[in-house]
Amino acid sequence: MKEEHEFRSAADIPWRPAEGSPGVSERLLSQDPAAGGAELTRLARWKPGLDTSAAGVIRHDYYEEVYLLEGELEDLTLDLTFTAGHFASRPPGMPHGPYRTRTGALMLEIRYRPS
Repeated sequence: MKEEHEFRSAADIPWRPAEGSPGVSERLLSQDPAAGGAELTRLARWKPGLDTSAAGVIRHDYYEEVYLLEGELEDLTLDLTFTAGHFASRPPGMPHGPYRTRTGALMLEIRYRPS
């Protein structure tokens, strides 16, 4: 289960490199340490010029919801560019990406396991 927090400033949480995601830094807002990264809420910041083509299409075993706060994210499979205000909701196993961002991107990401 995610840890308990009353209101706090996200600005007080330091940015750190996102494990396994070169070019992405994160502010980990909450997580379930026992879930191995599949239960978390974070701010994710992609650096300008990041391209995830080498990783190919992404699939994972958890639900993922993403809301773009700033910047743009180009889906190379769909040939579409998403900007601030766009939202994605992905069930486990849904293929998505790879992505590229010219300007960088900041997004709120929520991950959770199927019930």
